[in-house]
Amino acid sequence: MVKRRVMFTFQQEQLKEPIIFNLSHQFQIVTNILRADITDDKGWMILELEGNGEEIEQGIAWVTTRGVRVEPADGEILEDRR
Repeated sequence: MVKRRVMFTFQQEQLKEPIIFNLSHQFQIVTNILRADITDDKGWMILELEGNGEEIEQGIAWVTTRGVRVEPADGEILEDRR
């Protein structure tokens, strides 16, 4: 199993599509939304993707074909331990 953190950036056209749901079901990837900010016309989300490395790569490629911008999200704070 591989874990990978990524940032998805959505435009208005993608906001009504079940992209995260389809990603997890079509590619057998466990998705964990760590942070998100969604408005009526745009949004972003930081996700942790877990699964087979090849499935994750194929899933990310599929997401980009849907018009979502995908960037690495390394260095994001996952937990505040105050």
